[in-house]
Amino acid sequence: MTASSLPPAPPLPPRGDLRRRVLAGEPTIGAFVNLGSAASAELVARAGYDWLIVDLEHGMGTVADLHAQLLAIQGTPTAALVRVPSVERLRIDRALDLGADGIMLPQVGSADEARSGVSWLRYPPDGVRGVALITRGAGFGERPHAEIAAVVNPAILGVVQVESPAAVDAAEEAAAIDGVDVLFVGPADLSHAMGIPGQITHPDFLAALDRVVAACHAHGKSAGILLGDGAAVAGARALGFTFIGVGSDVSFVLAGARRQLADARAALG
Repeated sequence: MTASSLPPAPPLPPRGDLRRRVLAGEPTIGAFVNLGSAASAELVARAGYDWLIVDLEHGMGTVADLHAQLLAIQGTPTAALVRVPSVERLRIDRALDLGADGIMLPQVGSADEARSGVSWLRYPPDGVRGVALITRGAGFGERPHAEIAAVVNPAILGVVQVESPAAVDAAEEAAAIDGVDVLFVGPADLSHAMGIPGQITHPDFLAALDRVVAACHAHGKSAGILLGDGAAVAGARALGFTFIGVGSDVSFVLAGARRQLADARAALG
């Protein structure tokens, strides 16, 4: 078999059109991957989610496990995003160089922090991401210097978390920043920071959600949120959220184990 007769190689990351869909306002459904397991990541991706977030902030895996998880997810149509442990250039660069389709930035408390964080997502002239053409995220050298920015920059999704009252106050300014594609509410952190831990139906919490959604809609961005189960999606959509996370591999395993055990014990009488 000659090289010309070989089937085309799968697209190198960043791949797919998730960012275009998100900025067009299309609702998408995703989940978190927290177990640090490539097998778990592949199983959840094969379920058909639009995107998964490999969680390096709270998950059990480290950057040493990231390459395998990205490969596992990107062997399916699902987009592979990474929540970095903190908003630092080297952490963001590393995840992108390994081939992440996008980055989630945690604990962003101001528009300036958001602006700085998303500047590291893209090569110059659109950002200040370090250039190394031999990385997986740059195409292993298949993309030349003259093309790298134009090909890669438009595909990287930038997700900025809103997890504090300060972040809610900054939502309008942050949403106006080019490269901030999603403002993603973390209900646990935000409710705790507001002094109403876990009270996600509290009027003050709902008012904060409305401010985030309004900021996103005003600037053509997507509002995101993490939910505990799929039954809550209709309510989130009614509030204006379109980038919706539903659970994690940890919650899926736990819920399935509990359900099967309950059924088994009930069968024993």
